[in-house]
Formats: sequence, C-alpha cells, structure tokens
Amino acid sequence: MSRKTTRSSVVVLVVATMLCAGCANYATPRRAADMSLFGVVTPEQRQHMTDAQIIRVMERQPLAAFPTGIAYVRVQEPGYRSYKTDSYGGGKYSVVLARTVERDADIERLANLPMVHGLAPMNRLLLPRQFHDDKDLRQAAASLHADMVLIYTFDTAIRMGDNTSPLDVVTLGFLPHKRARVTTTASAVLMDTRNGYVYGVAEASARHEQPANTWTTSDAIDQSRRRTEAEAFERLVVELERTWLGVINEYALPPDVPSES
Repeated sequence: MSRKTTRSSVVVLVVATMLCAGCANYATPRRAADMSLFGVVTPEQRQHMTDAQIIRVMERQPLAAFPTGIAYVRVQEPGYRSYKTDSYGGGKYSVVLARTVERDADIERLANLPMVHGLAPMNRLLLPRQFHDDKDLRQAAASLHADMVLIYTFDTAIRMGDNTSPLDVVTLGFLPHKRARVTTTASAVLMDTRNGYVYGVAEASARHEQPANTWTTSDAIDQSRRRTEAEAFERLVVELERTWLGVINEYALPPDVPSES
C-alpha cells in the first residue's frame, strides 16, 4: 500500500468516526406523559370507564322532524291524590289526567310555539295501567304521532310558621296565629318520542303566604294550593318558551351560510 493510499484511508476513517460520534450523542425524544394522571382520558378509556346504561343514553341522537307535534302529560308520585283529584295508573309513577291548574291560555301559548304543528294531551285509552319508565309515555305519544313528549310534574309543600318541614296533614284552625306558606316547584322535560333523547328541561316556582286562621275549610286550603300550582305552571310555560327557542336554534334551523367576501 502506498503512502498516498494510507493517508486517504486515515482521512476517511477520521471523518467517519466524527460522524458516528455525532450520531451516538443524539437521544431521540421519549413518548408523551400519561395525561390520564391529570384527568384526561382517551375515547377508548372513556368508553371503558362509562356504565353501559349511561353509554346508551349518551349515544342517543335527536330524531324528531320539524315542524313537530308534541304530546304532553302530567306525572306525579305513585298513588298521588289531591283534595278533588285522583291519579291514574300504578308502578313507579302515576299520571294526572284532569287539567286542574293548567289554564287554557298557558296551553295555547305552548301550542303556538314556533315550529310546533300540534299539541295534544294524553288520555287513559293510550296509557298502560302500570308505569315503569319514560318508554310507557313515549309509546302513548307515538300513538298520537307526536315526535316529542312533554312531561311535567308539581312538587307542592305546605308549611306553618317557622317550621321548615312540610306538613302531611293540615288540621283546620291549627295554630291560628301562625302564617301558612304554600310553595310549588313545577318541573318539565322535553323528550324525543322515538328514543328518549332529552331536548331540554325547565323549572319554575311559586309561593303564597297567608294567615293560617283563614284556612277554616278544606276548600280554602285547596284553593290556595291550586292558586300556587297555577302560578308555578304559568312561570314554567315561560321557561319552556325559552327552552324551546334553544331547541329550534340547535336542531331545527339550518346552519348559517357564510357570506361571500
């Protein structure tokens, strides 16, 4: 081997060694931190961590067409009865078929909501005798060809004086120097008839107070109860109007078309 060849080989070896040395000193970045440590989960992890029943609820999609028809019904606890009204059906809840506190004007307001082509009450001919869940009401709404069902209820309590616990029984002439308070909260949910998808909820309350000595008859007490529930329902209708505007903005109106520049 000549001296020239030897010198060339040494140069190549030095350059290669320098390049390899550079490669040996480079460490590639490692993987990302496990973000689940900070409450962040992947879709696969979320699916695994969620109860099967909750998954079925979350996967429901709105199916109603617009304009839409709505069936409405009032539900109460099992065995519910008021002074002059009994409920219908057994099971996990009951249905009040008589419209005792819902004013015609309030029902008309709901019927005249935009994108609503009909509002129909349910009757006992469409309902089963035992109620288990919302499906029983949705099947009745389907018989009316209603795309949605509006379910509402009243929670009414009567209290005396400073007592915070509601009374189960009001004795006539009881504590004549006390103030009697009637409080009602009306709650409603708007569901898709086909699959139970919840479009929205609404709630409103009303309260009346008067001297307890004015309650000398059962009719007087019931009149106060009905007046409070009627006011709560009227306020509920106002909240439902607001809820409905949100529903049609999200599900009924087409998305805005971007303007041409």
